Parts: sequence; structure tokens; C-alpha cells
Amino acid sequence: MSPFRAVEFEAVMGINEDIESDVNTIKDATMNVRKGQDFPSTDNVALYNGTVELKTAYLYADLANSSRMARYFDRRITAKVLKSFLATATRLIRHHEGTVVSFDGDRVMASFVGGSKCTNATKCAFAITWAVKQLIRPRFEAKYDSVKNAGFSIAHATGVDVGTAYIVRAGARGSNDLISIGRAPNLAAKFSDIRSGSYSTFVSSSVYNQMNESCKKRLNGKQDIWDYATWDFVGESIGFYRASYWRKPDTS
Repeated sequence: MSPFRAVEFEAVMGINEDIESDVNTIKDATMNVRKGQDFPSTDNVALYNGTVELKTAYLYADLANSSRMARYFDRRITAKVLKSFLATATRLIRHHEGTVVSFDGDRVMASFVGGSKCTNATKCAFAITWAVKQLIRPRFEAKYDSVKNAGFSIAHATGVDVGTAYIVRAGARGSNDLISIGRAPNLAAKFSDIRSGSYSTFVSSSVYNQMNESCKKRLNGKQDIWDYATWDFVGESIGFYRASYWRKPDTS
């Protein structure tokens, strides 16, 4: 065997052994589950067996039509739209006492904890709708003819669900992150994929039942803003509420 082949063989054997070791270590580990009050950081969750059990509302905001933007807009314009959406959503999440959990392309996921978690998450969703419909879309349409004359509009959807999730640290040493396991993060993400008319906010019945009454009526208190619907999710009929309503972040 040539010296080059020997080095290649040793490298392959090394990665094979590392992968096998990871799988066996994770498979055989006793999960150390502890209850949390806040969304953890990677520093305080063990990589192979650490788990934080957390009661939290998950918000998932997804920018729509990003594939069309990438195809029909100048890439610099698409980048500006995406950056504006994510920057705005991040500020609004923090403003409403949430924690940004992760970014995934044109999406952002956040966690809200505490007694007002469902109310805060819903108000954040309303504010994101305000930012997209009243700020981002008109500003970009006014500046760029390609955005104004496109056969689609800058739009988004936000999903919110609440429940108990397991937060674990996944990946390999030196390259890992926290992931959330449970119905709430899953369903919130699925809600954000829904494209239904002018609706932009989708919340589960659990969120609706736990949110403050201020999130169920318009600010004048005279009109309900939610429509009820059902959806099949992993073989279960899920009741949820949808709204096209927006509200500025500095209003109650």
C-alpha cells in the first residue's frame, strides 16, 4: 500500500470509529432530565445526555415566497428583504420577552416562558404582521420596481403552540446546538407553513385558551379577530385559530 493510501485508510478508519462511538455513547446514555424555568444555553446542557424539560410557548415566523424572490429579484434585494424580516422579528421577539432559539434560512424560532408566555408570543406575532404589512412591504415596493411589479407580495406566516418540550444539545464536540423536542415546536413550525388567504397568525387552541383577553379582541374591544379551523396533524385533528390582524408593538 502506498503511503498516500495508508494515510487515507487511517483517516477513514478514524471517522468510522468516531461515528460508531458517538452512536453507541448516545444510545446507551442515561438521560439527565432537569426542569428549567428559562430557555437554556449550550453551556449548561451536557452534549451526550443533558436534557432540560421546559414549559414554553414556541413562535415560528416564516417569510413566504422566498424561493420566488430568489428567482425574480436581484439577489441583493432578496438579501435585504430577508435581513429586514429577520432583524425585525428578532427585535420584536426580544421586545415581547422571548428568546430567539434558532434561525433556519428565512425562518426564526423563539421561546416564551412564564405566566404570560402565550399572550407575549401572540402579541409578538401581531407585531411581526404589522412590520411585514405596514413597514417592510411598502418600503421595498416604494424603492424597487421589481418588488412593486412582481406577481406576488412580501408576506409571511407565524405559528404559535405551547407545551412541555425537551431541550437537548445535538451535534458533535466543537459544532453543536440546542434542539427542541415535542409537539409545541413541531406544530408551531407547521403552522408557519400554512398559506391561507390573508391569514398571517396561527395559534393552537391551547395558546388561545391561555392568552389574555386583550389578544382576542381588537383594541376597541368590539370585534373578535380570530377564525376557528381544524387541521389534521400526525393523525390527530387539531383545533386552531387564525387571524390577519396586526398591532404595533408599542400598543397594549
